[in-house]
Amino acid sequence: MDKVFRRIGGASGALAVGAFTVNSCIYNVDGGERAVLFDTLRGGVLPDVRAEGTHLIIPVIQRPIIMDIRTKPREIPSVTGTKDLQMVNIKMRVLWRPVVEELPRLYRELGTDFDERVLPSIGNEVLKSVVAQYNAEELLSKRAEVSQRIRKEMVERAKKFHLQLDDVAITHLTFGREFMKAIESKQVASQEAERQQWVVQKAEQERQAIVTRAEGEAEAAGIITAAMEKTGNAIIEVRRIDAAKEIAGKLANSRNIVYLPGGSNSDGSSQGGGSNLLLGIDTK
Repeated sequence: MDKVFRRIGGASGALAVGAFTVNSCIYNVDGGERAVLFDTLRGGVLPDVRAEGTHLIIPVIQRPIIMDIRTKPREIPSVTGTKDLQMVNIKMRVLWRPVVEELPRLYRELGTDFDERVLPSIGNEVLKSVVAQYNAEELLSKRAEVSQRIRKEMVERAKKFHLQLDDVAITHLTFGREFMKAIESKQVASQEAERQQWVVQKAEQERQAIVTRAEGEAEAAGIITAAMEKTGNAIIEVRRIDAAKEIAGKLANSRNIVYLPGGSNSDGSSQGGGSNLLLGIDTK
């Protein structure tokens, strides 16, 4: 019975050693990843890039370095100055991934945290150099052009560090308080100028109306004068009769007016030159 247990123990030990040996000799590369090998006998990182799957290595002598090659986003903030010395708070988002063929060189030169070492530095440098070539107003009116220039320079700089940029975009752009106050003051001044222009136009229209009215009155006075020269005082008498008719019509329609006929004799003649009277009676 003891021999059986010894054989079982020996077999279990052999299996454990074999499993450990096999596990030490293989490694897996998952989807979206690549691996480079560090070989102590051949002088460091090997130039080959291992694709997805299971691969063999020599334990102790070789060590795999797994690197993620999937596209990742990164936001790079920067505070910089414009051409007209206005401070701008700008943020840029980049979608980046390493160049697969250059992974051994990338690891040899920058390690595994290459994105932390490269992207913030080149991002701030490109943002400052491009923004400094535009005025504050041009950053708003020419935003597409600014974004295109930033993208072009970022792609060129990233290639030197074996990085590929799939997209570059400006996601945030704000100015300092002084510039915002200047914009508000400019808008207020523009509105006030438009209001003053409207006031001037209104005054001009009123002046033209007064001139037109005066010309009409002058023309009417000329017509009346010409008529008086032809007919004498007849036109004045006509106007007087028209005015009397208008007054009589108004008095006839009024309830507070009483008509008193003048006195007359039995033969119909008036006494003492009496005349008819219209009296206004206060009903209050």
